[in-house]
Amino acid sequence: MAALPRVFSGIQPSGNLHLGNYLGAIHNWVQEQKQYDNFFCIVDLHAITVPQDPAELRKNVRDLAALYLASGISLDHATIFVQSHVPAHVELGWILNCQTPLGWLNRMTQFKDKSQKQETVAAGLLNYPTLMAADILLYDTQIVPVGDDQRQHIELTRDIAERFNHLYGETFVIPEPLIRPVAARVMGLDEPTQKMSKSNKAANHSIPLLGDLKATRKAIMRAVTDSGSEIKFDEKRHGVHNLLGIYQALTGKDKASIEAEFEGQGYGKLKGAVADVVLATLEPLQQRYNELTADPAELDGILKRGAERAAEVANATLLRAYQQLGLR
Repeated sequence: MAALPRVFSGIQPSGNLHLGNYLGAIHNWVQEQKQYDNFFCIVDLHAITVPQDPAELRKNVRDLAALYLASGISLDHATIFVQSHVPAHVELGWILNCQTPLGWLNRMTQFKDKSQKQETVAAGLLNYPTLMAADILLYDTQIVPVGDDQRQHIELTRDIAERFNHLYGETFVIPEPLIRPVAARVMGLDEPTQKMSKSNKAANHSIPLLGDLKATRKAIMRAVTDSGSEIKFDEKRHGVHNLLGIYQALTGKDKASIEAEFEGQGYGKLKGAVADVVLATLEPLQQRYNELTADPAELDGILKRGAERAAEVANATLLRAYQQLGLR
């Protein structure tokens, strides 16, 4: 029997995860997990490119692991682990740092955007993409599910891997991005031209996965739409398009059937239906999350076993890179 294609993906343990994070990543991981050999990482080393409170970071790591599992990720189909628990990530990150032209890093859009918003810019923010490349390449990853805003990082990872292979011989598998069109970018309820953000604390902006369900329904019912009345998928009508995208992602229905379902209906009907499917998703997720976080020892054991399995794969790749460079 042929081996399943290898997938790697990860989320930073920073801030409260919202529906955009869930639909852009975790929901898809769960839906497709049986199709792949999955490595799902909690990328805590990426989180420290900006200052973090140590106690809060530790809590966020456990919370994110619990959310992975509460969302339906099965340990039969996935390895869940913490990035910093596998030292090979940092080791390969340094190797790739030494192989990546500075100009490649300087042109990265996210570095330009984030550096302009910070008074002090750490070197780690510039080198973030080489560590991300190491994350991916360590696992002979074939497929990387990412949002469209991460496309440039995957292109850089491919460039770095191809350059290394050309200079030193075949070492790394060249990964392919998997960018999904449905609900790939969930927008803010209050401002549907801006992506839903963990850092935006405005009332009714986001839908936190662990938020109060009554408040969540209220926020959806207050979502910004427009002055029209027709309920159709139209990217120019940002608010309605955003609500329809959320509904489509959670129900799995196609656009034509959704438009037929809401034909002749008002925005209140659409918002109510979106609220119903969102709460039907979040209620069991929150219940399972509460069960998992009540027993930290169980979570720690899952993460320990995940790191051990991840290290077996990562260390083999790291050794190949060392050998190609003459370091072993």
